[in-house]
Amino acid sequence: MYCGSCLRDNALASELLRQGHEVTLQPLYTPPLTDEPSVSSEKVFFGGISVYLEQHSAIFRHTPRWLDKLWDSSFALKAASKRSIAVDPDSLCEMTLSILKGEDGNQRKEIAKLTDWLKTDPFDGPSDVIDMQNSMLIGLAKPVKEATGSPICCTLQGEDLFLDGMREPYRSQALSLIHEHSQYVDAFLAVSDYYADFMAEYLKIPRSKIHVVPLGINLKDYKPKQRSVGESNEVFRIGYFARVAPEKGLHLLAEAYRLLRQREDFAPARLEVAGYLAPEHKPYLQKIEREMREAGLADEFYYHGALEREAKLNFFQNVDVISVPTVYVEAKGLSVLEAMASGVPVVQPRHGSFTEIIERTNGGLLFEPGNVASLADAIYSLWKNPELANDLARQGTAGVHEHYSAANMAERALSVYSLLRLVDSPIPKPYSQADYA
Repeated sequence: MYCGSCLRDNALASELLRQGHEVTLQPLYTPPLTDEPSVSSEKVFFGGISVYLEQHSAIFRHTPRWLDKLWDSSFALKAASKRSIAVDPDSLCEMTLSILKGEDGNQRKEIAKLTDWLKTDPFDGPSDVIDMQNSMLIGLAKPVKEATGSPICCTLQGEDLFLDGMREPYRSQALSLIHEHSQYVDAFLAVSDYYADFMAEYLKIPRSKIHVVPLGINLKDYKPKQRSVGESNEVFRIGYFARVAPEKGLHLLAEAYRLLRQREDFAPARLEVAGYLAPEHKPYLQKIEREMREAGLADEFYYHGALEREAKLNFFQNVDVISVPTVYVEAKGLSVLEAMASGVPVVQPRHGSFTEIIERTNGGLLFEPGNVASLADAIYSLWKNPELANDLARQGTAGVHEHYSAANMAERALSVYSLLRLVDSPIPKPYSQADYA
């Protein structure tokens, strides 16, 4: 199991370190989940167990720091995260609001731990820039700015999915708090053009305050696959690489596969699936497996489980096309970049970041979102026309190297960081209506 945002943050920090910059990648809530060598600090602030305990019992809001180390250890936090606790937005509404309230919430002690450390430990002097990992941490912006005097960035990378999972009135209250605390953020970084525009409206933030820093991946281990589509009579392998969850759309891909197999000429074929399966989503996968079995296709559907890095790279080498037909509008598209970097063409819904990624790289085809027939037709066109599939594969690999490398991501981020260093970063005044004109 790994986290797409963790991979993005780790790739950015790794590249900045490689270039000679001083960087501390400080995990909050849980240790990072990455299949690459982690450059993050071992210590975790705002530990998920502490945050939970302080939310539900006033006693834990006053325990000494030496005692907190028992449940703030990496071992305890990793064990908790493996059980998939504290990720369901509907069950975390009150705690989410408390964290967003910052110093007015129940986690004041955790804020004090973090700000005390920021004043003394990361570097010899104040940080040139502090970049928060997502807007769900924005309640920290004001106390961190006051403690350090450093400019504050906040990266936007898919938080709307969590926020939309919150029930009312908590969702509206959360959005209001994010907007309120956005006053203390000097610049926002969005992982795609789509997401910059979307979050400006979603969070009611001036678009001019959001800078696009496209997602980037560390390319050194990604090699274009050796076997071209159509070079032999081998099985045509359709791949899915993402969390196995309804919002990721595996059920749509399975339905499209069944449509394809109704075409007499579409054979032999196989649907290969890999990705983390949370306990609560096991019935979802079982339903898909049952539908494939009822269609007489049980032997053509295989779930590989969650893959570590080497197995992931091998997975991409052994599929002919990748599709992750998300139901929600995707902000990032990490698996798409990984597939194209491996020389695999992709078929994705025409929405969110997928549109700009494919238009920028020419590494795949787009289909109408939610339209299973359109998805099946796009995949069929790649099977029917191997030359097209191989051209898209080559173009996708070149496009990822040109536009979506970790080096490119670091260059774009540094341009924003450098700009912020040139200006004072006072506690700002509230926005006026003129900011939205």
